[in-house]
Amino acid sequence: MKTMNINTITFIIVIVLSVWYSNFERCSATRGWRTLKASSSTFNVLDFGAKGDGHTDDTKAFEDAWAAACKIEASTMVVPSGSVFLLKPISFSGSNCELNIVFQLDGKIIAPTSASAWGSGTLQWLEFTKLNKITIKGKGVIDGQGSVWWDNTGKLPKTKPTALRFYGSNGVTVTGVTIQNSQQTHLKFDTCTNVQVFDITISSPGDSPNTDGIHLQNSQDVVIYSSTLGCGDDCVSVQTGCSNILVHNVNCGPGHGISIGSLGKMNTKACVSNVTVRDTTLHNTLTGVRIKTWQGGSGSVNNIMFSNIQVSDVETPITIDQYYCDGGKCHNETSAVAISGIHYVNVKGTYIKDPIYFACSDSLPCVGITLDTIKLEPSQSSNVPFCWEAYGELKTQTEPPVDCLQKGSSSSAGIMSSKQSSC
Repeated sequence: MKTMNINTITFIIVIVLSVWYSNFERCSATRGWRTLKASSSTFNVLDFGAKGDGHTDDTKAFEDAWAAACKIEASTMVVPSGSVFLLKPISFSGSNCELNIVFQLDGKIIAPTSASAWGSGTLQWLEFTKLNKITIKGKGVIDGQGSVWWDNTGKLPKTKPTALRFYGSNGVTVTGVTIQNSQQTHLKFDTCTNVQVFDITISSPGDSPNTDGIHLQNSQDVVIYSSTLGCGDDCVSVQTGCSNILVHNVNCGPGHGISIGSLGKMNTKACVSNVTVRDTTLHNTLTGVRIKTWQGGSGSVNNIMFSNIQVSDVETPITIDQYYCDGGKCHNETSAVAISGIHYVNVKGTYIKDPIYFACSDSLPCVGITLDTIKLEPSQSSNVPFCWEAYGELKTQTEPPVDCLQKGSSSSAGIMSSKQSSC
């Protein structure tokens, strides 16, 4: 009987130890898996509860995925292909984020079309702010579903948001993605440095209001290249505070062309310098390469190069307009944004209305304009080149002839520039 008891006790001990050890291994493995997951540098929004069905609000899942990715340097937040994600206005804040985060966009993100999703209105839909070295890349699509805003009958807020905005960030890269049908501007960089945009597509109808392609303001050291931009306003818009901007190998159309400005609205000071636009094609656009400023402004635009520009059925390929007035009544004012050192080299193609239109300020004429290898042919009955208070030099003969550009520089420009054009 004693032997039987000893055997029974031994058997029970063995069973208990086996169960305990098995549970220990399982718990250890679980802890190890959790540790591995926590230290992973890839964060898929589906793992944070996103449905990706195009109907469910996935904003919270994106916020949670971002919060996790934000804590790890060189992490990747994944928006996978094959899914459509509905997002309300969202800010991917980087105040406390690590460096080199990648937003891998391979799926599709769409904006809500109901008024309730927008509250009283917002300036942007998707925002990335105060980040250091942030990359958005992939083959995905950002769709603002903007037609409900363009035809707004009063239900949606008056303030139309920018689809994708970067603010206060350094080392920004956007590549591969498509941004389409924005509510207003498609892609905006505000107070950013060291920006690269390449191999992207922007697409909205030519009659969609104020849907600029890429909008730059208070940003420096920006390169935009190898992209196709079609919209209802400027393909690229360079605003005040911008310098060292390079745009090349861009295909623009439909749209309003590539513009510096408008600048100086409501008597503000505007400063833009060192901008190059080259090796670019524009087709069926309102203007080709343009500088536009409001009367009453101050500051300066200088050292601008437009070279190797091919135009096709562009209304006015070359424009400087210091009397810009976008709706409403504009009054004549003496002050102006100074314009100097503007160079046009190898601008060729067809136009519809005016080949060249230089309308400069009476009190502060444009100076230092050069034209080199200009060959523009009308595609229908059109006007001759127009110049008003524009001074510069013809480096070669032009087609059509530009007889209206005055030689040298204006004395009034020198007097006024010291008072108004300092930046």
